[in-house]
Amino acid sequence: MSQTTVSAPAPDSALRTRLLRESMSSRAKAVEATIDQLLPPAAGAEGRVVEAMRYATLGGGKRLRGYLAAEVASLFGVDPARFNRVAASVEMLHAYSLVHDDLPAMDDDDLRRGQPSTHRKFDEATAILAGDALQTMAFEILSDAATHSDAAIRIGLVSALAAASGAAGMVGGQMIDMAGEGRALSLPEVERLHALKTGCLIRYAAESGAILGDADLSLRTRIAAYGHDLGAAFQIADDVLDATASAEELGKTAGKDEAAGKSTYVALLGVEGAAREARRVAERAQAYLDCFGAEADRLRDLIQYVVDRRS
Repeated sequence: MSQTTVSAPAPDSALRTRLLRESMSSRAKAVEATIDQLLPPAAGAEGRVVEAMRYATLGGGKRLRGYLAAEVASLFGVDPARFNRVAASVEMLHAYSLVHDDLPAMDDDDLRRGQPSTHRKFDEATAILAGDALQTMAFEILSDAATHSDAAIRIGLVSALAAASGAAGMVGGQMIDMAGEGRALSLPEVERLHALKTGCLIRYAAESGAILGDADLSLRTRIAAYGHDLGAAFQIADDVLDATASAEELGKTAGKDEAAGKSTYVALLGVEGAAREARRVAERAQAYLDCFGAEADRLRDLIQYVVDRRS
């Protein structure tokens, strides 16, 4: 029997992968420290909900959305003290959505990042309150003058996050997802579902860095388009992972989409077809960064990371 050999990545590819991982790790630590500072433990009866908020936001995760906010902001010369606050804000908003998604009334998942989900660690009522508080705190951070001295930029951040996370964005996508269980959705319907549920917040995370940097409209538009396609590639890869990865790799229950009768990219296109679609969308995302030169290399490499990841 002949053996199939896998070639090692080219040195340049291996170097860029290492630089991306180092960059993501460094920014994740900065975001983690910022969240820890903004959300200290609290005494009194309300301390339990703060503990749950900290449990849901600290101690792990890819910090993809926070990374996007920070990395894009750095393209426009933003002070790290400012962009780390915006990165922390979007991670809090994302954490709230995961806490609520894991509840029995939603996706009913007992695992998150390899640990008991928040409602399993505490209780359902505390998890709901923790999610509510994380959502409101995300906006509180953006509205604070410490995030930016220009009120117009703060309002721009608040408005964009509200649009990305409400009924016309993430929440609307979750509603479509729940309504679609056990029903065959078409490919355009699945694309719209995930553009709202997952894509809108990823697009916002990228765009927030441009808003914070007061970028001109043409550059902000290109960054938003990059974020849109990155979000699409992320979700397609996520569907492939749900069908092919183990619970240990994912850090959450594997195969839940199929068990719930959800329409996914894999259900419609097959594993190989979905992987090809992820690569196609990723290539389109790359083109939006052409005008930024080498300074955007980490954002370019992030596209490949999103498609190739195993967790």
